[in-house]
Amino acid sequence: MAIPELFKGKLSIPAICAPMFLVSSPQLVISACKNGVIGTFPALNTRPSAQLDAWLTEITEILSQFAAENPELPVAPFGVNQVVHPSNSRLEEDRALVRKHKVPFVITSQGNPADVVKDVHEWGGVVFHDVIYAEHARKAIAAGVDGIIIVTAGAGGHGGTTNPFALIRQIREFWDGPLALAGAINDGHGIRAAEVLGADMAYMGTRFIATEEAQVPDDYKQMLLDAEIKDIVFSDYFTGVNANYLTASIERAGVDIKAVRDKSGVDLDLAGSNAWRDIWSAGHGVAGIHEVLPMHQLVQQLKSEYREALEKPGFCT
Repeated sequence: MAIPELFKGKLSIPAICAPMFLVSSPQLVISACKNGVIGTFPALNTRPSAQLDAWLTEITEILSQFAAENPELPVAPFGVNQVVHPSNSRLEEDRALVRKHKVPFVITSQGNPADVVKDVHEWGGVVFHDVIYAEHARKAIAAGVDGIIIVTAGAGGHGGTTNPFALIRQIREFWDGPLALAGAINDGHGIRAAEVLGADMAYMGTRFIATEEAQVPDDYKQMLLDAEIKDIVFSDYFTGVNANYLTASIERAGVDIKAVRDKSGVDLDLAGSNAWRDIWSAGHGVAGIHEVLPMHQLVQQLKSEYREALEKPGFCT
């Protein structure tokens, strides 16, 4: 397996707490890292851009102090997600702040990561790029990224449509570097399965929303507990890019779910709701989420499940 030096000896499980729009906060990132899971957040979660400076200062200082006081514990590095598409008017300003704080881990998405790669490599940081197709992975590798995040069918938020078995094996034909797999992974068995497929770590989002540290409305967490796979809808109606959402949040916003599923009509009446705030993302992994836990307890549970999966004998052994 290919693990960047930055991560070695600092992880309790091979997992990244994915950057989630309007979900990932300093509290969630810090609690993940303290428990040996790479915590990340989107730069665009900070409004205005100047708040990014404050968040980076807070996260860096708290994690540095915690690591110094607990040298026996694996304290994971943190990361920031940057949208590198030309439509991101904040990119240059955010790049400057990432440079100022020498962020150790950067996740790029939706564009050419070459300039960000040059930045981050100046201070020895690591850049992963998320992709939904093999051709995107080839372009990212050519741009010099250190790792690839494969976003497959069933992932929360802006997900892919390809089966993970097929896509990860296709990319492994030409890439032997670090790989993270995203798509409905919500327990330690899924983390181990990702490794067996050829990934080095799991990229998990939805499961970490159902933690005490996630600063989202309690109704959001309850919807995760109540939902099954059939309660997730994949649609481009709200952002112009296909993403997985909780149907209960769509219906509560007063939107006709049948119109969303059937793709009938172009303009949806949000009945006064805000699509970014009131319509909540989640992946197919909701099927295995049954309780809201503190981060420490969840990570211990993931570790136990992961060890159990490692020890389970194969059919032919």
